[in-house]
Amino acid sequence: MGARQGSPGSPASLADRVTYLLEPKNWLIVTVVLIGGHADGLAGAGWGLLAAFFVGVLPTAFISYGIRRGRWEDRNVGARRPRLVVLAFIIASVAVGLILLLTLGAPGILTGYLAFMLASVAVLAGITTVWKISIHCAVASGSVTILALTFGPAVLIGYLLVAVLAWARVAVGDHTVAQVAAGSVLGAAAALAAYAVLVTSGLA
Repeated sequence: MGARQGSPGSPASLADRVTYLLEPKNWLIVTVVLIGGHADGLAGAGWGLLAAFFVGVLPTAFISYGIRRGRWEDRNVGARRPRLVVLAFIIASVAVGLILLLTLGAPGILTGYLAFMLASVAVLAGITTVWKISIHCAVASGSVTILALTFGPAVLIGYLLVAVLAWARVAVGDHTVAQVAAGSVLGAAAALAAYAVLVTSGLA
């Protein structure tokens, strides 16, 4: 925890800010809204906002509740057992959101993306039982990849943010270089697989 006690302007303090600004919730909310909007304009963006509630807002509220109750120390939830509790809640939340979107008739690409997100979180949870892979970097890398595939290669510049985030996660002492690298690769691979299936099925 010492890495988080830097003075304002120190590398540790900057890394904390980067971690906060580029946390998974922010990536996921932006991604689902943009994908929904791409699929069906304003109506699709509305579907994206509904998805954002289940993939970003509700999990964040659960994490904040856990902090207030003293169950974990901060929003990064560094300890393995609490981390698995949070991941289990996220899986449940995304599953409920996916079922709701399917039932209400949301755009296929958005429901398909949530289905792959659900599978990816399950994989991350499995890995977390034995190794602390970086979920921050997995989500960031996956988001940049799926958005680049959807909107074009100009979005690939977003990988610079992924690199900055990877530095921050190591700088605050939450992960090793191997863990942020593995998270980044897994996130990108999952997004590539998701997009390939969505294209094959005619949803993208």
